[in-house]
Amino acid sequence: LPWELGVAETQQTLVLNDLRSRVRLQTDGQIKNGRDVVIAALLGAEEMAFSTAPLIALGCIMMRKCHLNTCPVGVATQDPLLRAKFTGQPEHVVNFFWLLAEEVREYMAKLGYRTFEEMVGQTHRLEVDESLFHYKSMGLDLSPLLTPAASLNPDAGTFHTEFQDHELDMKIDNQILADAMPALESGTPVQIGYNADNLSRTLGTMLSYEVSKRYGKEGLPDGTIHIKLSGHGGQSLGFALAKGVFLDVAGDSNDGVGKCLSGGKIAVYPNDEVLGQGFVPESNVVVGNVCLYGASSGEAYFRGIAGERFAVRNSGAISVVEGVGDHGCEYMTGGRVVCLGETGRNFAAGMSGGIAYVIDPEGKFPDRCNMGMVELEKVETSEEAALLRGYLEAHVEHTGSTVAQNVLDNFDEKLPQFVKVMPVDYKKVLEAQAANDAEAA
Repeated sequence: LPWELGVAETQQTLVLNDLRSRVRLQTDGQIKNGRDVVIAALLGAEEMAFSTAPLIALGCIMMRKCHLNTCPVGVATQDPLLRAKFTGQPEHVVNFFWLLAEEVREYMAKLGYRTFEEMVGQTHRLEVDESLFHYKSMGLDLSPLLTPAASLNPDAGTFHTEFQDHELDMKIDNQILADAMPALESGTPVQIGYNADNLSRTLGTMLSYEVSKRYGKEGLPDGTIHIKLSGHGGQSLGFALAKGVFLDVAGDSNDGVGKCLSGGKIAVYPNDEVLGQGFVPESNVVVGNVCLYGASSGEAYFRGIAGERFAVRNSGAISVVEGVGDHGCEYMTGGRVVCLGETGRNFAAGMSGGIAYVIDPEGKFPDRCNMGMVELEKVETSEEAALLRGYLEAHVEHTGSTVAQNVLDNFDEKLPQFVKVMPVDYKKVLEAQAANDAEAA
């Protein structure tokens, strides 16, 4: 459906229920010029998202090959030869938005609005151009679309005026910052512990901000700040976790663990109490959906099963897990994932980089893997087998995994059971790089 319908209905519904003043309304979908922005604002939107137009400004020619790693202008590809063809500059996008803003300002002047907020939700300034109707659409009544939301609830706000108190002063992250100050100020290693609950969202992110602000993208040495957590991690635990921070969780965690992981390390495993009661980690979910979404570097070890969309858009993190739901490693472009259990369907859809290793003793995995961009291979070289062994040893060290330990104890027997998921184009790039390195040597 057109975004105009969605914006109008959303605006009217929020105003009718006196909720509009609490939120910002954003829309997107082929918004390309100032006229589109003004119409969206008059219908009720305060924010507009752009995608196609800025890409065009950067040089995109709309070949629609983003998922094939063959973009001829170097916008959406990992191929160094194609990336060299990219000619876009940040200034091109800046200039586009300057010109767009100028056009919006011209429309505002014509309509008599000094500020953008004054224009939001003023649907009475819009009218239907009936001369453009096709004979099949002559009977359409678009008046509900242009009904002023304020007329539905005159006492309610029609744009965002109330700001939410996120209660950041009450977050456990403040205590973590205070306890980690020796590491932040002088790099002195610290080990600190807390009880965690699922009310603490994005735990570790405020700390990562301080690490990044003081030490840049290089962060701190690995393990400088070791945070031991007991209980239930909240949503997006370790979001954008910086290098040098280790979240060591005895318990479980909600969705989004390690989202945008940026060099940090995370381990989640059941505590000794539940293990003593017969809890079997490899048969139970210990972390939720979309873990490691957009991770760029770092390590993550999960003793148990992860939910759906594991490691989607992972571009550099290393992870070991004992089972995943549907759509694992979707759109992955880098990094390594080791799965010591079953996967859901559609594994590796759109996966253009990185490598996944899935243990598959019963031969079920090929039917669950999306073969559009990958090939299934075996681990054949001793160097790669040593790397895989190293990942498993790290998993055992951080989580005490009996599944990984069993594989290590019988490594020569278990190694042939691993299926190596290798993106076709990524393999070509690795082979070309190896050939260049050989020539240079």
